[in-house]
Amino acid sequence: MSVAPDPIEIFDRAVEEGERRLDQSMLELVATSFIAGFTVVFGIVALGIAEAFVEPRFGHGVAKLVGALAFAPALVFLVVGRTELFNENFFDPVAKAVDADDSWLVGPLVRLWTVTFALNLVGGTLFVAVLSVKGALPNGTADALVGYANDFVHRRPAAEFAKGIVGGTLVTLLSFLLEAVNSVGSRIAVSYIVGVLLTLGVFDHVIVTILHVVFGMFLGANIGLGELAVTTAVVTAGNLVGGLGLVTLTHVAQWKGARESSG
Repeated sequence: MSVAPDPIEIFDRAVEEGERRLDQSMLELVATSFIAGFTVVFGIVALGIAEAFVEPRFGHGVAKLVGALAFAPALVFLVVGRTELFNENFFDPVAKAVDADDSWLVGPLVRLWTVTFALNLVGGTLFVAVLSVKGALPNGTADALVGYANDFVHRRPAAEFAKGIVGGTLVTLLSFLLEAVNSVGSRIAVSYIVGVLLTLGVFDHVIVTILHVVFGMFLGANIGLGELAVTTAVVTAGNLVGGLGLVTLTHVAQWKGARESSG
């Protein structure tokens, strides 16, 4: 029977994982970020297919639940495949930066996050373009995906920001929880649960949200680039507050407190 790690051990694991992520070559970082982008699209498509199939038969509420269950495997693929998703890579690299004695590693952190953000979108958008070809998706899927895209861009900014905070909190919390478990099965379970919660609340993770909106635009939604830019800025800000503020900094404080108690 394995024993759950304490906060200090979790943080030490995060430091090791953060070092791995920060030390990736540019080729590896580009490749893993690109892969994460198109992997997310599998979840978006599964969500659209599930809702299109279920809603006419069982109604809107059941369709939303089934859609969340259908999307969640995308996060499992990301975690098991060790790909690089923006926001999910907040906690571990910052843990490494906090642990470093001589530097805050600002350059490596900026490199990691900017490349991840950009290549997540490149990989995802290319896959969206492929799946937007007429006849590539089952009947009704396009309408469901266009509906999601319109919902995202027409929310009030305050609501979008709040959903971005929660989404950033959930996805960064996933990083912390992955260091707290000891088996692949546990990693799969935690990833799936977070994927369901993220989708069920329609909370915003900036990469997922942007790709939802881009998918809708490819499929004919009347959404302009200005609306896409505003949604991107608001959700990104929310993710940063939730991911770096609520989760990462509070767990750093937890680690410091645990060290003081044990020392």
